[in-house]
Amino acid sequence: MAWSDRVGRFFALDDDWERPGGTITRGDALLTLTVVALSLFVLELMRGLGSLIEVDQPVWQQWLFTAIPALFLLTRRRYPLLTVAAASLAYWAIASYEPLLVSLLSTQVSYFLVVLGGVAWARNRRTMAGVYGVILFAMFLWLVWGFAVGQATKGMVGSPDPQAWIAPTVAAPVMLSIINILYFGGAVIGGQAAWRSARQRAGLQSQTQTIREQTGQLREAAVVEERLRIARELHDVVAHHVSGIGVQAAAARRVLDKDPEAAKGALLRIEGGSRDAVTQMRGLLGTLRMGEAPVADTDHAPEPTLADVADLAAERDGTALTVTHEVVEDSPGALEAVPTAIGHSLYRTAQEALTNVVRHSTAQRARVIVRVGHQHAEIEVTDDGRPRPGTSGTGMGQLGIRERVSSHHGSVEIGPRPLGGYRVRARIPLRSEET
Repeated sequence: MAWSDRVGRFFALDDDWERPGGTITRGDALLTLTVVALSLFVLELMRGLGSLIEVDQPVWQQWLFTAIPALFLLTRRRYPLLTVAAASLAYWAIASYEPLLVSLLSTQVSYFLVVLGGVAWARNRRTMAGVYGVILFAMFLWLVWGFAVGQATKGMVGSPDPQAWIAPTVAAPVMLSIINILYFGGAVIGGQAAWRSARQRAGLQSQTQTIREQTGQLREAAVVEERLRIARELHDVVAHHVSGIGVQAAAARRVLDKDPEAAKGALLRIEGGSRDAVTQMRGLLGTLRMGEAPVADTDHAPEPTLADVADLAAERDGTALTVTHEVVEDSPGALEAVPTAIGHSLYRTAQEALTNVVRHSTAQRARVIVRVGHQHAEIEVTDDGRPRPGTSGTGMGQLGIRERVSSHHGSVEIGPRPLGGYRVRARIPLRSEET
């Protein structure tokens, strides 16, 4: 990897993320005032020690030139690149006017924080790299010029040691170069580390917001799915029992005068069917009581499973429609091993299919076959009738069948048979449910 690629990768020049601009806060103002006060305090300490005896400027100018570098701390976050450029110009001007004043520790710390803040808070990385490239190149030329005229080493070279291995003319430039590399290198690396930290925090906040939004969407989807499930249950329960009640009521009306006992049996079946409908309705409506404490309901029965299809077929079997039931198992006990959710969906499929036979077909015979293998569970309902004129439904029942089976990754076949009659067949894989 070329050095230019390494530099670009370090400064994230290809990153499109822009750090939001900072604001001037009370903390910035307090830091600026504190550093200004410390700078002036350090200046007076140095003057008291006689370290600035060679400075010829009046005291007020010394105070002014000492305070100016610290004032740039106030805007280092709001206008990072403009501040570092202005601070660099001020630094060079003061150093050219009186080098001893910029050598104060407080001045060096102030400029260091400004340089660090420029890297950390610059919004565009390429613009930041360009501005700092110009500043560092200008700093290099300024040092070269200072070495050439001897101003850069003023106050550094004393009485050389005759036994020293390195001559003063070499030691001073090397020492200043090392100091500047560590100084600017530390500020730039520290600023880039601060920028990367802010970038990471922004990424985490974005991910957190995305997760929160997705969680809300999943919660809404779960609510919609539950509403659809309840709608399917209500449709199946109401359609099944109401159609059964209608058939039994018609049978009772026909034999009421001729065979009172048969009429009584039909009325008893109507009573039982209505009670079953009320019980199942209570169980479904109880799930809609969101936010309320659960209420004990002794009438709440467990959801029907695949083993209850036999009772369903027996319930539909009568004089108007003959219903036969058959179970085909690959191994003994396979029917009982079918998961409850799959069995419930297949039961509702058979229930809806038989209801449609009664309501929309002229069939006299219907057949319910349950097949359970090692990999699939299947239910098939066939009849020998034709569509009854004027009884076309809304299609919600067949839609509910497809939704139920699809939720288990199964397949559905609904339509007329080649030799007459109608077929509803649903197959659901068992292994996907287990995994």
